[in-house]
Amino acid sequence: MQIESIGKILPSRLVGIKPPDMSGEKKSGVQFENVFSDFIGEVNKSQFDAMKITEDFLGGKNVELHEVMIAGEKAKTSFELLMEIRNKAIDMYKELSRMSA
Repeated sequence: MQIESIGKILPSRLVGIKPPDMSGEKKSGVQFENVFSDFIGEVNKSQFDAMKITEDFLGGKNVELHEVMIAGEKAKTSFELLMEIRNKAIDMYKELSRMSA
């Protein structure tokens, strides 16, 4: 039995594929380490936006009640999501700690 070269076995569209660059250079785009800090920043911004629009409404500025309610619910929902992500991360850490012991 004769062994063929890998180029003959692979489809022609896969032969020219280069391996990923592992040189350590940062690429532009979303980095995993920034995902959580960016999300926390967005939650914080939505909390401040809700507080600002509420203050504007109470101050008699041209803000409708439904805008205040929508901003408050967005802030509440994003905060609840952040807390659930935190809880799941803590649960995962505890589970991993038990597995290694």
